[in-house]
Amino acid sequence: MTDSPERGASGVGQTYGYFGALTLLVYLSSPSGYLVDITTSYMLKNNLHATATDVSVFRVLTAIPLFLAFLFGFARDLWNPFGLRDRGYFLIFAPLTAAVFVWMALSHLSYQSLFIGMLLVMAASRFVAAAYQGLLALVSQERLMSGRLSALWQIVSSLPVLAGAFASGWISEHLRTSQTFVLLAVLAGGIGLLGFWKPRAVFTHTYDQPLARGADIVGDIKRLFRHKAIYPAVLLIFMFQFAPGANTPLQYYLTNHLHASDEIYGDFQGIFVASFIPVFFLYGWLCKRVSLRKLLFWGIIITIPQMVPLALIHSATDALWAAAPIGAMGGIAAASLFDLAMRSCPPGLQGTLMMMVESGNLLSTRVGDLLGSKIYTSSPEHGFLYCVIAITVVYALMLPVLLLIPKEILATADGQANPAGDAKVLEELAAS
Repeated sequence: MTDSPERGASGVGQTYGYFGALTLLVYLSSPSGYLVDITTSYMLKNNLHATATDVSVFRVLTAIPLFLAFLFGFARDLWNPFGLRDRGYFLIFAPLTAAVFVWMALSHLSYQSLFIGMLLVMAASRFVAAAYQGLLALVSQERLMSGRLSALWQIVSSLPVLAGAFASGWISEHLRTSQTFVLLAVLAGGIGLLGFWKPRAVFTHTYDQPLARGADIVGDIKRLFRHKAIYPAVLLIFMFQFAPGANTPLQYYLTNHLHASDEIYGDFQGIFVASFIPVFFLYGWLCKRVSLRKLLFWGIIITIPQMVPLALIHSATDALWAAAPIGAMGGIAAASLFDLAMRSCPPGLQGTLMMMVESGNLLSTRVGDLLGSKIYTSSPEHGFLYCVIAITVVYALMLPVLLLIPKEILATADGQANPAGDAKVLEELAAS
C-alpha cells in the first residue's frame, strides 16, 4: 500500500539497521527487561530480604503503567510532539527516563525508593515503547515486512535479555546499585540521540499512507473496538506469556530447593533465550515462503509441551541442559504471534494495538508469576510440578483461539500483496 522509493535492497538494509539499533537500546534500558528486572529482584531478595511472594507483588505493582500501556499507545497515535511524530517521543521521554535512573542512583536503597523509582521509570519509558512499537508496526504494514521485522525484533531484543540473564547475577554480587542505575541512564539517553536520526527508508512518506491515517478521538475508539483482528492477537500473546513457574518460582526452586547459586538462574534464562535466536533466523527465512496461517498453527503445536522438561529438573545441571530445547520449541510461535500482532493493527492505531499487546504480554507475565508463586508455595513437594502442568494446559487452549482470526490476516506470506487486506483498510477508513 505504499509507493515509497526505498523498497529496494538498500532500503531494507537501512530499515533493519535503524530498527536494530533502536530495539537494542530500548530493551537494554527497559525497566521490564531482564537486565533491570532480574537485577532489582536480587536487590529485593539479597539486600532487602524479600520473599518470593514479596518479589512477585513488587513486580505486579510496579508494572501498573504496563497494564495501562494502551493509553500511552493511544496518546502516540493522537499526539504529534514537535511535529516529529515518533521521533518527538524519543527526544522527550528517553531523557526523562534517564533522569529517573539518575535519581535512583543517588537515592539510598530501600523498598520505598526502589518502588517509586521503578514506577516512575515504567511510566516514562512507556511513551518511548509506544513510539517505537507503533512505528515498527506501521512500517511493517506499509512495506509488507511484518514477518521479517518480527524476526529482527525478536532477535535483537534477545540480546539485552541475554546480557541481563548472564550478567545480572554478576552485577548483583559485584556492582553497587548506584552504578547499575547510572549505566541504565546512559542507555536510555542513547535513545534520545536516536531521535535525531531520520533514515529515508523508514520515514519517507510513512505518515502519508492510508495505513497511517486515523480519525478523531471518538472515531478512533469506535474503529479500535470494531476491528475484529485485535482480540485474538491480544488474547493469544496473553496466553503465550502466561507461564506460572518460569520466573520467580523457578528462581527460588533453583536457589532454595536445589541449592544452586544466583548465577545459575541467570544462566538458565540466558541459554533459554539464546536457543530462540536460531529459530528466529529460521522464521525470517520461512515467513517469505509460508503463509502466516501455517506458521502460527505449527508454532503453537510445537510449543504446547515446551515447559514439560522443567518437571524433570532435579539439579542445576539438569536445568541448564533443559534450557536449550525449551527455548527452541517456543521460537516459531513467538515470532509468528508478533507477526500477527503487527498485521492486526487498525489504520492509524498501530501504537494503541501494539501497546495493548504489550499490556497483555506483561500483565500475563506478572499475574502468571504471582499465581505461579502461590502454586509453588502451596505444596513444598509438588508445587513446581503443578506450575508446569498449568503452563501446558494454557498453551493447548491457544489452538481454538486461532479460529477467531480473520482469514485475510493469515492468508499471505511476508512480502506478498494482500488485496483483501488492503480492501478492508480502505473500507474501514471510509466508514470512520
